[in-house]
Amino acid sequence: MRPMNSLDAVRVLDLSRVLAGPWCTQTLADLGADVVKVERPGKGDDTRSWGPPFLTTPDGLDSAESAYFMGANRNKRSITCDLSAPAGQDLMRQMARHAHVFVENYKVGDMKRYGLDYDTLKSINPTLVYCSITGFGQSGPYQDRAGYDFAVQAMGGLMSVTGERDEAGGGPQKVGVAVADLFTGMYATVAILAALRHAERTGQGQHIDMALLDTQVAMLANLGANHLVNLPDQLPPPGRMGNAHVNIVPYQVFETAPKPSGARDFMIVAVGNDGQFAKFCQCLGHPEWSLDVRFTTNASRVRHRDVLIPQIEMAMKLRPKADWLSLLEAAKVPCGPINDLAEVFNDPQVQARGMVESWAHPLRPDLKLVASPMKLSETPVQHLAPPPRLGEHTASVLNDWLGLNENEVQVLQSQQVI
Repeated sequence: MRPMNSLDAVRVLDLSRVLAGPWCTQTLADLGADVVKVERPGKGDDTRSWGPPFLTTPDGLDSAESAYFMGANRNKRSITCDLSAPAGQDLMRQMARHAHVFVENYKVGDMKRYGLDYDTLKSINPTLVYCSITGFGQSGPYQDRAGYDFAVQAMGGLMSVTGERDEAGGGPQKVGVAVADLFTGMYATVAILAALRHAERTGQGQHIDMALLDTQVAMLANLGANHLVNLPDQLPPPGRMGNAHVNIVPYQVFETAPKPSGARDFMIVAVGNDGQFAKFCQCLGHPEWSLDVRFTTNASRVRHRDVLIPQIEMAMKLRPKADWLSLLEAAKVPCGPINDLAEVFNDPQVQARGMVESWAHPLRPDLKLVASPMKLSETPVQHLAPPPRLGEHTASVLNDWLGLNENEVQVLQSQQVI
């Protein structure tokens, strides 16, 4: 008997594709919801073709299974449906009648054109939690624009605070993963869970309007607060700090002595309070720095970073990275190596936490993918591979949700609806 999942019996009709929506529904699926991913016949989610890398077939050729798609669609079932066909739209309305959650990331107005907008579906399922994910939301002057993560990182200010300082030869830089998409997916998950709770108590569903730009602005966190607090003083907005921290010193990358090969080497130090700074100075062999009035408090260190940091940089270059890591960890000064992805997945802590799991896949029985980070003691997350074949669950889902028999499914297939 399988263990109970947190969202057992919750049905999610997922009409989203690429990343923000699928990241949201993957989290719901991890927690046990029955997530039915609705894809375009013949093509499917755009990310199915976003590679290489692709899984390879036994003869060494690329398959149609991209790593990108598999990274955002575990624990789901895939069906195909042509939303441009009236019969396909009717099929989705029938399924929405039996759903608890409906997720879509189409352009504003597309769902209304298909008769799948919130007002229409609410009339047939008043308890439905309906989540729309777009670049700019359902209102405002930009509502009709297509919003992609890269553009939103730029428009939402993230790139203005990411990258090396101008005086160090830097320029604006996007983050290495699509964080606006990922954060929007996570915020959408939280909103859906809250709306489900409300629906359980009141029988009333609701429309959730999620926008990547809204999320990106919220993600500015302390930097957004810094700017708004400074506005009365008309101070310039926060800018790029490279690997340093605008509010904490020392909190950045430092170069250490070279590797045995002679190559440069680096690590991070993240001193979070004055006590840690005193320990750090002791390890550096300069305890007097922590007694200097220019450096005794974090506020004073931020104001005098241009004096302090060059001295730390000189001291850090005197020992190799391994020595510093050992010394600082023993003194409980936050620090760490800068790992590449191979080192990440070989890290004993990452392995001990089970962050890589094997999945049963027709092309690779021991397919290794990143696992969910959620660890619940009583309701563990699901463990099903991403749907390898486009629409492979269409017949079983239509039978489970709508009670359609084999002949009825074949009629829809003959009409090219599914």
